[in-house]
Amino acid sequence: MQHLDLQVIEQALTWVREGEPVWLCTVLSTFGSSPREPGSLLAARRDGIHVGSLSGGCVEEDFLARLRDGVFDAPISEIRYGDAQDAHPPGVTLPCGGILDVLVERLPPEPASLEHLEVLQASLLGSRPLIRHVVRDGGRFHLSEDAGQGARVELDPEGRAWRLRIGPAARLIIAGISPVARACAEFARGLGFEVIVCDPRKEMRADFEVAGVELQSVLPSQFIASGACHAATAVVALTHDPRIDDLAMIEAVRTPAFYIGVMGSQRTSQARAERLRRSGGLDEAAIGRIRMPIGLALGSKTPAEIALAVMADILRVQRGRPRDAL
Repeated sequence: MQHLDLQVIEQALTWVREGEPVWLCTVLSTFGSSPREPGSLLAARRDGIHVGSLSGGCVEEDFLARLRDGVFDAPISEIRYGDAQDAHPPGVTLPCGGILDVLVERLPPEPASLEHLEVLQASLLGSRPLIRHVVRDGGRFHLSEDAGQGARVELDPEGRAWRLRIGPAARLIIAGISPVARACAEFARGLGFEVIVCDPRKEMRADFEVAGVELQSVLPSQFIASGACHAATAVVALTHDPRIDDLAMIEAVRTPAFYIGVMGSQRTSQARAERLRRSGGLDEAAIGRIRMPIGLALGSKTPAEIALAVMADILRVQRGRPRDAL
C-alpha cells in the first residue's frame, strides 16, 4: 500500500526536480470535528495542481485560490480555518464546524529542498522514522532521528519550532488466520494500516479475503524473520495455536516493532510465558515486550469486540498514550 504521505512527498520531489517551487502544507492541529488528523500533508503548485488533503475538501479551494494570488510567498506561514473569532481568513468555515490550523512551507527548486524531500521519501519507504524541526521564524528546517512513538505534531517548549514526525506507513502483521484475525484486519485497514496476514495452512487461506490485505502463505515467524518489521510495525498473533503464535513471538521480539501481542487468557498467557522462557530462550526483557493478554480490557467476547480491543491498544501505544491516561 502506498501511504498518502508518500504520494505527497514523491510528487513534491518530482515538481522540485522539474524546477517548480512547491508549497508543502501540514495540518498542525484540529479542534472539534475534522476529517484529517494532525500531520496530514498536502503539496501544491502555484497553478493549483495538488496532491493530498487538508480537510477532505472543506478548505482546499480557498487555500489554492489564495496560493494563486501570491498570499503564501513567504518561506513559512501559519493559517487557521474554522468558525473561531481568530480564524483567518474569517469568512471560511468548515461545514463540520471544526477548526483547522495549517503550516505552509514554500520549498524553492534548489538543492536544499531536493535533499530534504529525498530524505523524507526514504523515511516513508521504511528507512527510519524522523522528526522534522521547522523554525517558525524564517522557516528553516532540519531533521533528527525519532526514538519512539508520540504525537505526530508538537511545538517545542519554547514555542519556536514545530516538531513534525514522519516515518514508514503503519504496518500490521497478523500471525495466523482466525475469526478475530479477520475482524482485526478489517479494523486495521479502516484505520489506514498496511495489513499483512501470514498463514501456511491452505484450508485457512481458502476463504480468507479482506479488501486491501496482503496474504502470505508462509509461517508468520519466517515472514517476520525476513526483515518485514520496521519501527512502525505492530505484530499480533490471534490463533490460539502455539505452533503459530509462539514462534511468531520469538521472532517478533528480535525486531524493532513498536507493538507485539498475542491472544489468550491470563492462565494461557502465563503458560505461554513459561514456554517462551524454556523452549524459546527468551529473557525477561524480551517477554516483557509481549502484550499478553493482548488488547485493552474492554470485557470483549465476540471476535469483533476482541479485534476492537486489540486495535485500540495498538493505537494507544502508537500515539504514546499510557493506559492510565485513557
